[in-house]
Amino acid sequence: MSTPGSSVTGGEEPVHGAGRPSGLLDVLGVASVVLDTTGHIVLWSPQAEELFGHSAREALGRLAARLVVHEEQVEQVVKLFADVLATGRGWAGAFPVRHKDGSSRLVEFRTMRLTDDRGDVYALGLAADQGTVRRLEREVALAAQVVDQSPIGIAVLDTSLRYVSVNPALEEIDGFAADDHLGRTIPEVLPLLDAQALETAARQVLATGRPVTDRSVIGRTPADPDQDHAWTASLYRLEGGSGAPLGVALCLVDVTEQYRAGIEAEAARRRLAAIADASARIGTTLELDRTARELAEVAVPELADIAAVDLLEAVVEGRRTSLGPAEAAVIRALAVRADGESEALAAADPPGQVARYAPDRLVTECVRSGQPVMVARVKDEDLPRIARSPDAAVVLGRAGVHSYLAVPLIARGEVLGALDLKRTRNPLPFSEDDLILARELAARAAVQIDNARWYQNARDAALTLQRSLLPSHPPVTGGLEVASRYQPAGATTEVGGDWFDVIPLGAGRTALVVGDVMGSGISAAATMGRLRTATTTLAPLGLDPAVLLDHLDRTTAGLDQSIATCLYAVHDPRRERLLIANAGHLPPARVRVGHPPELLELPTGAPLGVGGVAFSTTEFDLAPGDQLVLYTDGLVETRRHSLDERLDTMLWLLADPTLPLEDVCDLLLSTLHHPDNHDDVAVLIARARDLTDG
Repeated sequence: MSTPGSSVTGGEEPVHGAGRPSGLLDVLGVASVVLDTTGHIVLWSPQAEELFGHSAREALGRLAARLVVHEEQVEQVVKLFADVLATGRGWAGAFPVRHKDGSSRLVEFRTMRLTDDRGDVYALGLAADQGTVRRLEREVALAAQVVDQSPIGIAVLDTSLRYVSVNPALEEIDGFAADDHLGRTIPEVLPLLDAQALETAARQVLATGRPVTDRSVIGRTPADPDQDHAWTASLYRLEGGSGAPLGVALCLVDVTEQYRAGIEAEAARRRLAAIADASARIGTTLELDRTARELAEVAVPELADIAAVDLLEAVVEGRRTSLGPAEAAVIRALAVRADGESEALAAADPPGQVARYAPDRLVTECVRSGQPVMVARVKDEDLPRIARSPDAAVVLGRAGVHSYLAVPLIARGEVLGALDLKRTRNPLPFSEDDLILARELAARAAVQIDNARWYQNARDAALTLQRSLLPSHPPVTGGLEVASRYQPAGATTEVGGDWFDVIPLGAGRTALVVGDVMGSGISAAATMGRLRTATTTLAPLGLDPAVLLDHLDRTTAGLDQSIATCLYAVHDPRRERLLIANAGHLPPARVRVGHPPELLELPTGAPLGVGGVAFSTTEFDLAPGDQLVLYTDGLVETRRHSLDERLDTMLWLLADPTLPLEDVCDLLLSTLHHPDNHDDVAVLIARARDLTDG
């Protein structure tokens, strides 16, 4: 038999310890009364004194029925008492008793027969105030109903942080029955959550008594192992009446909807930020390749780990095209971008390369249908339809490509190509939100790409026209050794109307021409071609340079209000003389052995097309070995430097008259002309020859 305060663990020796009292019995104030077989009181607890109002001295030895029962109920009580002693069956119920102060109270009774070690029989009565009992019953019932019916998941953990009880809501959250929780820890039940952190918090609450409220918990449970859920967890220490810890109450409130709404809001914010970024970064120039690179750079890593921008080859060439169901797609790669080093880059088409994608390839399906193609979770059998070749499919598989998305680039109703996206590092598959963002980026970029490709086509046509109009001259003509260069403007600017010409005349004379049509594009190139044609037609007539410019001025005036600058010079090797007339052009430079390079002083004159202003001819010496340097303003004009400063730099570069003319041309261009200059450049250098040599 166990002694008070001990517990038996299964061995013969009990484990002793001071048992902590429960506060519940104190709240009930349970009174103990023992009667002998005659109904006299032989034991009377302190709680009985409080419940009935009589002290032990007043109660012991007296008949209980006469002390605490009203007279009209004595007979009934005596009968119940006899029945308990005779049958051994206990009795329970509420009964009115008489308090010492004369009042009547309802008391809950539990009576039972006792037998001591000598065989003597007694009756034990346990009594408590019915109001107190009913109040506790209501509180317990209320607590039970609230816990059982609450949508909040509630669990009670013991001091070892093992489940003691869980409510139905928690069963539903965890996906485990209540019995499967009991005796197990949180990490044992919910391994897919950050259960260790939750258990650590519970241990702190148990130790300190300070509650933890509204702690965020995100993860998955067996109830829904494929989706993340979110809860707020609150933990409270449970204490007995004496303040001793009994365990921890855990409350979980499902906030998954708010969590997902927050994620969606954040995703929407990021989409807007990405779109704003794309608006600022895509289309900064009209260069096709650069615009494609800008799109790829915006997509990585915000949207994908690898991005490729591909255009249909027909589109690049300026032709419209549509693919039939069994037709392959001929695609030119414009840009490829990866987040860091990625083996998958080896499977991508290098920028500039043209490749054929079979009709069954996903990118072909995308550009043929004009609709996005998404494979959220790529399987091994999907890779051959993503890659350009079987070898590339192996590389993509080895690189860990697990999600794929292709969206068409559509502008003005025409499918231009596709934005091809892959994920390797990002563990999440492409989602519908990703698709929305990709389509928005593609739609915005497609307009810029379309503008760039039409501009590039127009620029290429103008450049081709301009180059076809420029002369192809021998290195030696008449009494001159000649070298020239034409450098188009930066790739983002339309071609201009700069030109030069070397025109052999009779008696060994040579005409040298340099000019610049104001404006750009095909119109400027066409005007330049007309002026060059007019110049080459008039030059053999032997006209004075000023007269020839007067004819060109009238020609220009009839060309849709075009304006051009021009410098026309005629070299006579026998007289070692040079006749020059200027129509608003920058002065030429003369380089002579033994003298510093100089700019020739000429009347500037009005540009061609202005009209009404007479031109004049100036004569200069040009002895053998002397050089004449003609150029257009694109060589020396910049926004950051004064024209005088740039002209001085040019003269300094011309200081060595012995350099080969080809080297001088290269030196001038490489030093003075910046690749991003928004103007084209023509340079023509002539060195006078000694006709007596050879």
